[in-house]
Amino acid sequence: MEPSPLELPSDTVQRIAAELRCHPTDEQVALRLDEEDTLKHFRECFYIPKMQDLPPIDLSLVNKEENSIYFLGNSLGLQPKLVKTFLEEELDKWAKMGAYGHDVGKRPWIVGDEIIVGLMKDIVGAKEKEIALMNALTVNLHLLLLSFFKPTPKRHKILLEAKAFPSDHYAIESQLQLHGLNVERSMRMIKPREGEEILRMEDILEVIEKEGDSIAVILFSGLHFYTGQLFDMPAITKAGQAKGCFVGFDLAHAVGNVELHLHDWGVDFACWCSYKYLNAGAGGLAGAFVHEKHDHTIKPTLVGWFGHELSTRFKMDNKLQLIPGVSGFRISNPPILLVCSLHASLEIFRQATIKALRKKSILLTGYLEYMIKLYFNKDIGGTKKPIVNIITPSNIEDRGCQLTLTFSIPKKNVFEELEKRGVVCDKREPNGIRVAPVPLYNSFHDVYKFINLLSSVIDSVETKK
Repeated sequence: MEPSPLELPSDTVQRIAAELRCHPTDEQVALRLDEEDTLKHFRECFYIPKMQDLPPIDLSLVNKEENSIYFLGNSLGLQPKLVKTFLEEELDKWAKMGAYGHDVGKRPWIVGDEIIVGLMKDIVGAKEKEIALMNALTVNLHLLLLSFFKPTPKRHKILLEAKAFPSDHYAIESQLQLHGLNVERSMRMIKPREGEEILRMEDILEVIEKEGDSIAVILFSGLHFYTGQLFDMPAITKAGQAKGCFVGFDLAHAVGNVELHLHDWGVDFACWCSYKYLNAGAGGLAGAFVHEKHDHTIKPTLVGWFGHELSTRFKMDNKLQLIPGVSGFRISNPPILLVCSLHASLEIFRQATIKALRKKSILLTGYLEYMIKLYFNKDIGGTKKPIVNIITPSNIEDRGCQLTLTFSIPKKNVFEELEKRGVVCDKREPNGIRVAPVPLYNSFHDVYKFINLLSSVIDSVETKK
């Protein structure tokens, strides 16, 4: 039976448990959820690391032939099996025909990025001409800020969240320094309220309203790397633009994770990496977005040959014919081997669709949240059991697939014991462990096994105290 659109994940779990006449924590529930999952076959499109191949594994605690529980797609997505095929196609072409590969084949090297850029449209909710695949995330962020950040004596601030990802923080800091501005005065950071982890939207909007006349650019992450909070991008965009600010987003943790509608939201610019939820491999080809409304008003500050119109690019007359919009920001020719790995993953997204993936993700992460609260709730009968707290917002509209957990016992010990048992997740300072069940390749049974291992780990850590 399909859950109704309004059915919460917890209600779905309880409904299935009632149908099966078992407790919601029973393995049968996970198996039924997997059975009803219409996207489950996409798991076969990826290589899932085996227990025996993980460096921290303790082989005495696991079956070495089993798949690991890989909950780290928020840091590095798994390898699509199609990557090897696509790479071999281009390596073979290079070996057989050398430079002729620039003009022929499935992915002519001159336009390799343009061949696949259309596959990004639905993932970020933009027109094809508003997207460029190029460089790495922070390089793109610098290129975009050079054009969108034009400070004046009155409007000189960049607004961001206080614990932004370090590369965003450094990029903004250095852009301010490039313009000779005082970082403490012009770098406006919003902190959560005292004793809270999550930024409140009303606080963000209040700062924009009060200080918007002095803010040149608002740059937020779409989804916060540490807390897992999904920001209300349309509301931030609307509020910022109403005060005359340009509004941009770092979508590193949002792209391929949640639905995005950059064009319809009217976002001015955005950038993202491709090695997390987009599964393009370490250092994969990044992306950038500039809204079409800026096609003829915002131009790149730094230009290169690949920003020149293709039709006249090879005249080599050094008379720049700049491509309007974001494609004009491209500086160099596309790295075809990186194009291949991204292409392989985007083909899977095309088949699965981001809408269907998001629907599964809500239930998958909701099942994880439900199980954690059931097993480790601090309100359980006055016991002194260790507490697992979820700092990620509980509202499904305010998060993606990641949950950030904190513990009443040392997180380092919990993390190390999870690693020994084949759970691949990560820890982030000051005190979080991030777990991200990815709908493309994680199953509900993965969640079930994780919860049982986490319970075992917590008991183990407690025993050793």
